[in-house]
Order: sequence, then C-alpha cells, then structure tokens
Amino acid sequence: MRRVSAKTILVTGGAGFLGSHLCERLLEQGHEVICLDNCFTGNKKNIYHLMDNPKFEFMRHDVTFPLYVEVDEIYNLACPASPIHYQLDPVQTTKTSVHGAINMLGLAKRVKAKIFQASTSEVYGDPTIHPQPEGYWGNVNPIGLRSCYDEGKRCAETLFYDYSRQHGLQIKVARIFNTYGPRMHPFDGRVISNFIIQALRGEPITVYGDGSQSRSFCYVDDLIEVMIRIMESGDEFTGPVNIGNPGEYTILEIAEKVVQLTKSSSPIQFRDLPQDDPKQRCPDINLAREQFQWEPQVDLHKGLSSTISYFEKLLSEEKI
Repeated sequence: MRRVSAKTILVTGGAGFLGSHLCERLLEQGHEVICLDNCFTGNKKNIYHLMDNPKFEFMRHDVTFPLYVEVDEIYNLACPASPIHYQLDPVQTTKTSVHGAINMLGLAKRVKAKIFQASTSEVYGDPTIHPQPEGYWGNVNPIGLRSCYDEGKRCAETLFYDYSRQHGLQIKVARIFNTYGPRMHPFDGRVISNFIIQALRGEPITVYGDGSQSRSFCYVDDLIEVMIRIMESGDEFTGPVNIGNPGEYTILEIAEKVVQLTKSSSPIQFRDLPQDDPKQRCPDINLAREQFQWEPQVDLHKGLSSTISYFEKLLSEEKI
C-alpha cells in the first residue's frame, strides 16, 4: 500500500455502493473520513463495519443544503445513479447534481480543499462515437426521461471547471462507466444486479430490446483504485478522465454468463427498450492509462463470481 500523509476527507454519498468502498479504502490508508449521506439510495448497512473505527464519522445530510465542516479533500459522489432511482424524483435528482455541486464547491473554496467530482459516462448520452473518448461532447436528449441525471451531471462538470477558472480551485473530474460488485443496491434496476437477483430466485431474466446493445463493466475495486490515484495526482491534471473497463459485452452475453455462473434455470425474457437507452457504451481509457498507469485487473468471471456470492449471502439471510 502506498504511504500517504493523513488527511481529513469528506465523502458525499458515502453510504452508497461506491462511496462505502471508497470510505473503506481511505480509512485503510490512515485518513480520517467523514461519510455524508441522506440514505435515499445509500444504506447504513454498507458502513456498519466502519462505525467502530475512531477515524470514521457518519453524517446524515442532504448535499442540496449547505454544509460546514473542516476538511482537506472532498469526494463528491452524492446522487442516485440508476434510472429506477433517479427517475423516481427527477427534479430532486437535478438538484442533487447541480445544487450539490454548488454547495460542495463552495465548501472547497472556503476551506481550500481539493475536490473530486464523480461524473458519469451518461454525459455522452447515446454516443455516435465508439468507444467514447473524453473529447467527445456527447449526444444527449435534454428533455428525455434520463436527462435529469445526464444533464445534471453535465452541468456539475461545467460548475467544476468554472470554479477552477474563476476561483483557482483544485479539481478532479472523472467520468465513471458501469461499475459492479458487492454492496450494489439489489433493486437498483442495473443490468448485473437485476440479472443476479432474478437468476438466484429462478425468475425470468429480463433483457430489454434484443440484447444486442453493448456495455462495459468495471469491478468496484479497480474503480476505487483509480479514483484515489486521480485525487493523489498533481494539480496540473484536472480531467475529465474516463474510468471503467474497456471490455465490451452485449447485454445478452451478460445474461447468459450470469445464468451459467449461478447454475440457474431462469429463462431469458425480452421486453421493450426504454427511451434513450444507449445502444453502445464503452470507455476509451487511454488517458487513464497514460496519466495513472492504471489498467483494470479483475476480469468479468472473477468479478461476477464475487458479486454473486454477495447476493447469495443477502438472500440466505432474507435481507432482500
């Protein structure tokens, strides 16, 4: 493990899937961590194992309201990230991305903290370039069902760069592609969590469209590693930078792989494709490779096996 100077670090959305793994890694590095979450999609169960650590503090707070704490760094991860959750209250989703960014940037400006924005591959919309490089400006429907998230995250990026230019803030912006692993929300409507839960329960595997649309999937440990490398990098590099696994699979291939690994008898059931669902989504990660000497290490078979074990345990404990 790299030796780093201990800091006080704020993680918004810290009780969520990615946030809880990030808090865990930062504590392992010896930092003091303030985990902030309103628990709309985050869950305190994800951080129960951290509660006894004297360097860990949990705060129930909504980032759309100002926050006054003293910190050295901020990771801004707060926002529902799956369609089923961010479409539940689209106005609040936009507020979380935009007002949340304004409040966290204001905090960073006041305490002179370095700040990381967890942006998303959704800023590329339904891409016309494949794979997607950082210089691609995207193909986003500004008034569609997904736009509360897509445009909210695009606006947050705008705010980060304007605060950097106008106030000299130290910023880092990463565009996160599909990520999976233990502590995913079991009912977040995402491909891998959906397929695993359905397969373990013997229910039909629901594939939208004909299953030919493609995605890439990055295991959570790989993603957290590069997030921390980005934050630790020098001030001259701000991003945006794509982070994800460039291995590309069709949705149907993922469904078949999950059925195989779970030894399930679940049939595959096809349904209509949702509005504005991207046909292709895959990161060009050459910039991350060059800047951080980073390459995803966990292959799909190993990552899926670990994620299936997590959901099997949840089901056996009747927690879902």
